[in-house]
Amino acid sequence: MLHMCGGLSPADKKIQEICDSVKHQAEKKSGKNYAHFKADSYATQTVAGTNYIIKVQVNGNEYVHLHVFEGLQCNGGHLELKSMQGSKTKQDPIVLF
Repeated sequence: MLHMCGGLSPADKKIQEICDSVKHQAEKKSGKNYAHFKADSYATQTVAGTNYIIKVQVNGNEYVHLHVFEGLQCNGGHLELKSMQGSKTKQDPIVLF
């Protein structure tokens, strides 16, 4: 496991906006359509931009973990869904993957 410098935090409006921005990418990667896609908590790692590992509630007790990279503003600040993990629960720890 790589160290997550930002620690675990409850999701806020900015994190939900990031999730909303990559929702289509997540649906394409998973082959599923998510009617519910609510950010729960997250951790960050600063690199040449920011890695976000976000726990997202997608249906009742079902969660997914998203690894989203946000580039530096001087490089356009784009958001990219790097990877995701499905079949998670609220209790599953957030780790960089």
